[in-house]
Amino acid sequence: ILDSLPAYIVVLDPAGEIEFMHQNTVEYTGATIDEHRKWKNTDTIHPADRARVVQALGHCLGTGEDCNLEYRSKRFDGVYRWFNSRGRPQRNGNGDIVRWCFLLVDIDVRKRAEEALQRREAELTRANQFMAIAQELSQTGSYSRVIETDEQTLSDQMYRICEFDPKMKVTHEMVFSRIHPEDLPAVEASWKAALEAGTDITIAYRFVTDSGTVKHFRTISRPELNVLGQLTHVGATQDVTEIKRVEDAGNQARAELAHVARVSALNALAASIAHEVNQPLAGIVTNASTCLRLLEADPPDLEGVKATAKRTIRDANRAADVIQHLRALFGRKEFCIESLNLNDVAGEVLTLCSSELQHRRVVVQTDFAEDMPVVRGDRVQLQQVILNLILNAADAMSGIYETPRYLRVETCRDNTSRACLSVRDCGTGIDPGSIEKIFDAFYTTKTGGMGIGLSVSRSIIESHNGRLWATANEGPGATFVFSIPCEFSPMPDANNPGAGLDFDQFSKKE
Repeated sequence: ILDSLPAYIVVLDPAGEIEFMHQNTVEYTGATIDEHRKWKNTDTIHPADRARVVQALGHCLGTGEDCNLEYRSKRFDGVYRWFNSRGRPQRNGNGDIVRWCFLLVDIDVRKRAEEALQRREAELTRANQFMAIAQELSQTGSYSRVIETDEQTLSDQMYRICEFDPKMKVTHEMVFSRIHPEDLPAVEASWKAALEAGTDITIAYRFVTDSGTVKHFRTISRPELNVLGQLTHVGATQDVTEIKRVEDAGNQARAELAHVARVSALNALAASIAHEVNQPLAGIVTNASTCLRLLEADPPDLEGVKATAKRTIRDANRAADVIQHLRALFGRKEFCIESLNLNDVAGEVLTLCSSELQHRRVVVQTDFAEDMPVVRGDRVQLQQVILNLILNAADAMSGIYETPRYLRVETCRDNTSRACLSVRDCGTGIDPGSIEKIFDAFYTTKTGGMGIGLSVSRSIIESHNGRLWATANEGPGATFVFSIPCEFSPMPDANNPGAGLDFDQFSKKE
């Protein structure tokens, strides 16, 4: 029986001296029983454990209690391994202890696994502490939500920034009930689209706490499968209220600087026009006065009137030349013609203004045709047209709160081999009687607008031998469309009124 046990046997007398050791125990240690009897003064037991073992064994021998120890014992090759030593006294009929029987089990593998687990747990504890500190410093909370069961797990920082009671059970409905009513439609639409497509989601919105405080949140979430195979969204939410406040202050400062720059530019332009046009206008007035005197003469001096009229025409042409010269001052660069794909051009614009559209809570939808032909044109100016149409659409939806603010950008190829791009919004729409007026210079329907953007955009498209127009949607909103030929003809020469005009600065200001 002893030979078949996966353990080692040692028997002690009542005083604690070794009385018997099983053969496999002797073979393990490589020492004789006599040598083992001196274990308190040798390195049979690891020096770091020896004092503890002596104390515990003395206690058990004195009290008769069962003994249960863990310590390191040296093997015949000098390697120390962990053992669990369980000892129990054997008594005679009078209850006196006649011997102690010890069973020694090698637990080295288990002990080292436990130590590794403890180290790993300590590392995880430190990592969690570091993450908690990082989340607190960055005002970021993390969460996970099982879509099927709506089981949500929130970090401590998530509870803090949302001002939830840590003891309460948080649900999807509870979170959405705190989202600002103006932002809720866009958030719901974004979540629905992400769940249907199985994609990541990044949204910005306002969150109203129980105390009535309005905070600005930014949430990033990613779909994953948990250990049970359930779809789970794992994400992080950052409180960007302070960042938003700083950004708003910066935007306000930039807006004021832009306003000052526009006023300065207009003042300079007005001064230039007044200075340059003043002389020919003064000549026209003088010539007109001369004509009146000559006509009032008796008899009228018709030859003099004729000569004066010719001078009037000369001065008027001079004034027109001055205006043409001032317009030419804006032509600081020529078109850069290259081969383009409207899908790429539009995609770059959407990437550029994605933050602005998200800030305005606009949900962008795209439908780019795969068979788009290559066109030739100026990438920057076409992007300025697209950007102007997109921002105008966002402005048109700024007063929409009950429904999501959808903006759809599409490209296609029509039956005349022209590339088309359309921007459709669900905003306030266009008065059918004003569809053509909106392309007139200085005509605007926006408060504080300059009425330059659409006029310049049409000029840019026409300089590409294309066409820009607008239509009212059957439902809410309007659609702006432009088309340009697939093969772009060379730019017109300087005799063309549109040649050399730099519409860039007008589009940027609008």
